[in-house]
Amino acid sequence: MTALGNHIIVEYMGCIPEIMNDVSVIEEAMVTGAEIAGATVINSTFHHFSPYGVSGVVVIQESHLAIHTWPEYGYAAVDLFTCGEMDAWISFDHLKKVFGAKNYSALEMRRGALNLLNRVDFDMHSMREEAKKHVNPGKYTRNVWFTDKDDNQALSLRHTGEVLYDKDSDIQKVRVIDTYGYGKTLTIDNMFMCTETDEAHYHEMISHPAMLSHGNVKRALVIGGGDGGTIRELVKHPSLEKVDMVEIDANVVEASKLHLPTLSSAFDHPKVNLQIADGIKFVNDAAPGTYDLIIVDGSDPVGPAEGLFSAKFYEACKKALNDNGLLVTQGESPMFNHEVFAELNTCLKGIFGKDSVNTLLFHIPTYPSGIWSFQIASKGNINPTKVKEDLAGDFEKNNALKYYSSALHGAAFILPNYIKKMLNE
Repeated sequence: MTALGNHIIVEYMGCIPEIMNDVSVIEEAMVTGAEIAGATVINSTFHHFSPYGVSGVVVIQESHLAIHTWPEYGYAAVDLFTCGEMDAWISFDHLKKVFGAKNYSALEMRRGALNLLNRVDFDMHSMREEAKKHVNPGKYTRNVWFTDKDDNQALSLRHTGEVLYDKDSDIQKVRVIDTYGYGKTLTIDNMFMCTETDEAHYHEMISHPAMLSHGNVKRALVIGGGDGGTIRELVKHPSLEKVDMVEIDANVVEASKLHLPTLSSAFDHPKVNLQIADGIKFVNDAAPGTYDLIIVDGSDPVGPAEGLFSAKFYEACKKALNDNGLLVTQGESPMFNHEVFAELNTCLKGIFGKDSVNTLLFHIPTYPSGIWSFQIASKGNINPTKVKEDLAGDFEKNNALKYYSSALHGAAFILPNYIKKMLNE
């Protein structure tokens, strides 16, 4: 041995972009690469940066393997630092194959040349005795993080590293991961959609304020909502006779049925008519006055959901409502998506009338900024901010609701001054 360690600095080029943006595949590849080279894995820590990039390190008994990727360039920068008998070139070959790299450059350096170092005398016996207290248990700690961010802020959740569901359709990528803090989590195109722990915040507030203020919804339409949480809440209301649910991607429904049973429990309910179809076309083709309530439970205004944030779509929704109908639509965050939030409010007021649109706020920890909104538009005389307290109170108790309450109903429509100013401008 002429040096304390061996350091291989690698640049992988021409890699598969989808893999370069896949934190779970990269973490598994790095861990496996270490193990097949003879290393003992102590810990792995990986972050996914939405929409692009993964950073991570695998700590091994023999030192470490580290990586950062730029998916948009098909590029990965990797450090393989080893001590002892481990052959890091085995790890190099494995990563090159997994990443699908077309080209690479690699620089190997000896670190800690012994002819330049002098050994220091110290109490080796006591150090060995202390080290016995920290024996590797044989099962390494995984520290894998999923991150949803924009240019200015981010939310990260630690998960097990396993991907329970992973399918791509022509329109989006659907995954289910298992987080430590919030349970199983549905993600679409690397954005959080819902978690087991706080999904009730969203689904109770998108459903019950409108249902209870209306008081007699018999026929409802849900656009999107493929996780099943919204229809689960709707069928709790005795007045409901039928709910049409139109989800564009069958993978979302399948993922929820397989891994999110507490959300997907109503898919087989006799009042539910599930259709895998384009919700925009469905509304355009709906007969005038068909529905008492329309709920637009879509994702952010990108990809297949982009058309759900247009005046043409909401005009079609208004036509499909009866003369005393309500429209509820996912309204984004006034902090995180303030432009879309304000533009949507203006759009709805232009279609339904200035005094016929109300904004409802609620708290949800796993959505960027923690505050989210629904916009409720009225076609008729129903005021969604008002509810009979005894009716709402009985419903709340009978269904053991987690978030909605009769007291919260009116309070949810009270807007902070900064939001009032934003909407007035």
